[in-house]
Amino acid sequence: MIQAVLGALVIGLVLSMLGSGGSILTVPVLLYLVGMQPELAIASSLCIVAAISAVSSIGLIKQKMVSWPHVFLFGFPGMAGTYLGAWISTFFTSQIQLSVFVGLMLVGAVMMWRKQSAQFTQGKLKLANVLVQGLLVGIVTGFVGVGGGFLIIPALVLRGGIEMSLAVGTSLMIITMNSSMGFIKYYSLLTDQGLQFDWPVIAIMIAGGFVGSLAGQKLTQYLPKATLQKVFAVFLVVMALFITTQSII
Repeated sequence: MIQAVLGALVIGLVLSMLGSGGSILTVPVLLYLVGMQPELAIASSLCIVAAISAVSSIGLIKQKMVSWPHVFLFGFPGMAGTYLGAWISTFFTSQIQLSVFVGLMLVGAVMMWRKQSAQFTQGKLKLANVLVQGLLVGIVTGFVGVGGGFLIIPALVLRGGIEMSLAVGTSLMIITMNSSMGFIKYYSLLTDQGLQFDWPVIAIMIAGGFVGSLAGQKLTQYLPKATLQKVFAVFLVVMALFITTQSII
């Protein structure tokens, strides 16, 4: 259980410092450190990520670093997509879900490696694109249990016309909305199948994530984000290979 707590601390750190990426760690932690079966790990990760993202966003809300119009513009289609993605997952095996998850980890690694905050050029608001991307990110969130922040932030800046300074806080709020909706749908589906959630583990993970998010908000002032992104990108590749060899092949 100590390993799970350490994993939760890292998830909270990454989410609060980068605004994305932490949710990709949650499923592996639940699978390999806690020993959950894949369906419950994916569903539980959505509950954990929603709670940690909500707490991580509190400080940014107080600092007025959240664009609420963008939260609703991107978030409502995202919630609909997440519900749809969770429903679609019932037609596929957990191996296929994990295969898609590994693919997303590799995409996330590439984006984290290449993404430098200063290189984002604020685009103009493209309403139709934002709505469609919100829906697609939601489907991904519901299907594989990730928050999708590494997709949300570029979409907000390049397609949503939002300033980079507001993107992290806005992303965290959207992740909270999407992940909450996904968990509600998964909870209904899995409990109907007779599966039981491990609430003590979920609570411990959320508590560890809270502490990690608070620490991350402090560390953000001292650590270069560009370096952190590259280190995290390499870690994602390693984890993708590990999941492939342990759970897919």
